[in-house]
Amino acid sequence: MSIPGEISVSIVDLSSLGAPGRQQAAEILVAAFRERAPQAWPTLERALQEVDEFAAEDRLCRAAVDKSGRLLGWIGGIEAYAGHAWELHPLAVQPDYQGRGIGTQLALDLEQLVRARGAVTMFLGSDDETGQTSLGGADLYPDVLSNLASIRDLKRHAFGFYLKLGYVIVGAIPDANGIGKPDILMAKRIQKA
Repeated sequence: MSIPGEISVSIVDLSSLGAPGRQQAAEILVAAFRERAPQAWPTLERALQEVDEFAAEDRLCRAAVDKSGRLLGWIGGIEAYAGHAWELHPLAVQPDYQGRGIGTQLALDLEQLVRARGAVTMFLGSDDETGQTSLGGADLYPDVLSNLASIRDLKRHAFGFYLKLGYVIVGAIPDANGIGKPDILMAKRIQKA
């Protein structure tokens, strides 16, 4: 998949970048989610805690670095369902570099790694805390599925990015982040049926 303005990066384990990589990953996490999901990681301290959680055996953490060794984005994977499915969480790209193929490269790399471990499905939640979709600010009850069927992207929400990668919307958790702030659930089969 070629993207105009795509940046060539190397994908490595975040742990190989040591303490400086951990710090950069936390800074990217705060910056990437500041406007779209402000409740997610509002402080560097909370972001550092999130990065540290990816040292666990049931997790993967990959980083995209440019030719100079600067970290431009990172992605995490969390084993679930006895390894049959993995959660993609989180995916963060430095805001100035979003839309240049880094997120795609990270996601495809993670899919390849978990596929090799025998996983069949990747899944994720993509919050709408700021009214970026037609679901944001809406009361999704009682007919959540009808609301999902007519979802519209209003302000470049991440669900559009995931749709391009082959993920589909499989559900939502209404009010997951407060009233009118749902979590949009998506999944993708990564093995042949």
